[in-house]
Amino acid sequence: MRIAQIAPLTEAVPPKLYGGTERVIYWLTEELVALGHDVTLFASGDSRTSATLEAGWPRALRLDGAVRDANALHLAMLERVRKQAHDFDFLHFHLDYYPFSLFSRQPTPFLATLHGRLDLPELHPIFNACPSAPVVSISNAQRRPLPQARWVRTVYHGLPDTLLAPTAARPSYLAFLGRIAPEKAVDRAIRIAQECGIPLKIAAKVDRVDRDYFETKIRPMIVAPGVEYIGEIADHEKSDFLSGAHALLATIEWPEPFGLVMIEAMACGTPVLAFNRGSVPEIIEPGVTGFIEEDETSAVAVADRLAGLDRAAIRKRFETRFTARRMALDYLAAYRSLTEAGQPRIKLVSSAE
Repeated sequence: MRIAQIAPLTEAVPPKLYGGTERVIYWLTEELVALGHDVTLFASGDSRTSATLEAGWPRALRLDGAVRDANALHLAMLERVRKQAHDFDFLHFHLDYYPFSLFSRQPTPFLATLHGRLDLPELHPIFNACPSAPVVSISNAQRRPLPQARWVRTVYHGLPDTLLAPTAARPSYLAFLGRIAPEKAVDRAIRIAQECGIPLKIAAKVDRVDRDYFETKIRPMIVAPGVEYIGEIADHEKSDFLSGAHALLATIEWPEPFGLVMIEAMACGTPVLAFNRGSVPEIIEPGVTGFIEEDETSAVAVADRLAGLDRAAIRKRFETRFTARRMALDYLAAYRSLTEAGQPRIKLVSSAE
């Protein structure tokens, strides 16, 4: 198939810094190319890809301080895609609702993967206005606020099976990985680790918008014995970091559509101890890949059962459920389904009619 992947311009693909959506787009694009498809990636000019790159702006907008109106650049890129749409068999957007109106008025089949939270009342008007726009969710939980949308499939994220792997590290701490923000609730992870009497290592970035939260609420907690703040780490550091942990603590306090850090831990054979929020029940299999709890008290109570989980079995569940190859095959099935649905049906007329 001739496939266009249309990414946000905010981060490069893959991102040079933090950027979950752009990492997923990169892995998907590379898998589609590896499967023999002709893929064009519309993204920032500093992106790296095995596909054909169509640059919507020379560099990622988050790193370009001169850009004050990102919407203008995204709309210009969408118009470029529309003018080239006839060159593709399928268009895959990662820009939320931006393509709905324009691309519902042209013949090339398309879908949009929704990567963010949807529990916002202001989203209802656009989904009500464009009920025919086909959308993919990244978890079933993500769909709940917008039942009126045209959901065609849930496709769970996946990462390359060689990106992360178990190492010989001996587990000696609990781990927190990702981003420090109120909805990630690292303060709860700190209290759980302290109650369990197990050291906690925090490998996480702090966005500018969350700097005050970090300085006023989290930094005072990091000075406690047994709590170590490492800062943001790269992919090549994650295997050792996660393999050395008794468990990853996913103490989220929001309906997260999909937590990549959970499948990163699973790729390393590391159990996940997570709160029952958002996509967690769809990712974690209790007693197999980790435990799902409602609060700090129950998380502390179950911590001593983590050592009994089979780390090889956790890695195997990752390989079965959350690889980039599986993700790409799921999307190809969605592309073909929508393409076939849009083709005109030929009516056979008998000579007797």
